[in-house]
Amino acid sequence: MGSVERKKRFPALLVPLVLALLFLERFTVIYGLNYTNYRQVSSLRLKRIQRHLDKINKPAVMTIESSDGDIIDCVHKRKQPALDHPLLKNHKIQRVPSEMPRVKVMNKAEEGKDPNKTMSNEAVKGAWQIWHRNGTRCPKGTVPIRRSTVHDVLRAKSLFDFGKKQRSLSLARRSDAPDVVSGNGHEHAIAYTGTSQELYGAKATINVWDPSIQLVNEFSLSQIWVLSGSFDGSDLNSIEAGWQVSPELYGDSRPRLFTYWTSDSYQATGCYNLLCAGFVQSNSRIAIGAAISPVSSNAGNQYDITILIWKDPKLGNWWMGFSDNTLVGYWPAELFTHLADHATMVEWGGEVVNSRANGQHTSTQMGSGHFAEDGFGKASYFRNLEIVDSDNSLSSAQAISILAENTNCYNIKSSYNNEWGTYFYYGGPGKNPQCP
Repeated sequence: MGSVERKKRFPALLVPLVLALLFLERFTVIYGLNYTNYRQVSSLRLKRIQRHLDKINKPAVMTIESSDGDIIDCVHKRKQPALDHPLLKNHKIQRVPSEMPRVKVMNKAEEGKDPNKTMSNEAVKGAWQIWHRNGTRCPKGTVPIRRSTVHDVLRAKSLFDFGKKQRSLSLARRSDAPDVVSGNGHEHAIAYTGTSQELYGAKATINVWDPSIQLVNEFSLSQIWVLSGSFDGSDLNSIEAGWQVSPELYGDSRPRLFTYWTSDSYQATGCYNLLCAGFVQSNSRIAIGAAISPVSSNAGNQYDITILIWKDPKLGNWWMGFSDNTLVGYWPAELFTHLADHATMVEWGGEVVNSRANGQHTSTQMGSGHFAEDGFGKASYFRNLEIVDSDNSLSSAQAISILAENTNCYNIKSSYNNEWGTYFYYGGPGKNPQCP
C-alpha cells in the first residue's frame, strides 16, 4: 500500500468523546477469537491512554501501511522511545558494536557431515517480515516502530500492564531452572545452562510456527533468555528475544519478532519491544513487534530465524543480531544491575500461558503443536545452540539440561550432531486425553 502521511488527529477535546462512543460495547472477532467486549470506557481513562500513546508513538518522518494492518512509523533514531528513560538522558547512541563474537573454527573433518539426513538445511529457509512486502523502506537515519493503538491498550488488564509480562507476585522458583515460575499459569519446555558460568551472550536458530491460542489473554512464545541476579528475589535481570503469538498484545494470531527486558523480576521495569523506554534500535529494516512471514508448515517447508544476543566487550551494551547477523539494536548497560557485569544462565525454549478456563488445561499450542518425538517437519526446533564466553567467542552449548513441567502437555528432547550442533525439538498441543 506504500507510504502514507500520518493522519491528522482529532482536536484534543474531541478525542475522549469519539473514543468513548467507539468503544461502547464494541465486540470484535478476529481469527475466531473474541478479542474484546468493551464496556463503557470513561473519558478520563481514554485521556490517560492517549497521553501514554503520545509518549511512545513518536512523530514519524514517514509512515508505512503493512498489508497485515500494522502501521509502521519511521522515526528519527534520536527521537526513539529508548532515550526517554531517565538513566539514558546523556546516553550516546552506539552506532555499531565494538566487535562481533568470534566463531571458533570447526574441525575440517567435521564440516559438511550430516548424521541426520532428515534435517538437511536445504529444507530450511529464513523467515522475514510482512511489512516489507510492498517494497517501501524507512529512510536512512530512521528506525521502524510499530504504532500502538487505543485498541492495543484496552486489551491489556490496565495501562500499567500494557506491554508487560504478567508474573505471579509469589516468585517461588524451581531450583533446577531458576527462571521458571511455579504456579502462575506459565508452562515451559526449555534447555538451560548451569549457574556457575560467566556468560556473555547466546545464540540459536529458532523454527517459526503459528500455534493456535485458545484465549485472548494467553500466548505462546519461543525465545532465548539471558539471565543474572538472584532467582528467588526481586532483582533478577533478564534479556529476552524470539517470536511470539499474543492476541492480547498484538490483536491477531500471527507470530511476531519480539524483545523483552527487566531488571527487577518483571515487577516494574522493562517491557516488550519498544513499548517503554529502554531498548535502543539501530536498524532501519527490522520492526520489532512486526509479523514474521512465511512460517513453517506441517510436513512442508520449514522457516526459522536466528537470534544472537551478546555483550559488547568494550562499552558493555547487550546487542541483538537477527538472522544473517543483521544488527537490530541493543539494551544499554545502564538499564541493568547484575547484567551490567555478565550473565549467569541462558535458557532456550518455549513458554505458554495456561489460564485453565473451566478448570481444564488450555489447548494453546507450544511451537508447532506437535510433541518433540514427531521430529523434523512436524515438531518445532531450536538448533545450533551457542554461548558467548569471556573472550567474546561463540561455542556450542554442550552441558545443557532440559525441563518441561508437564510432559503430557508439552515436552522437549535434545541431541547433538555436526550440522545442527546442540539442538532440541519441543512443544505440544496442550489439552489432550493425557493432559486434561
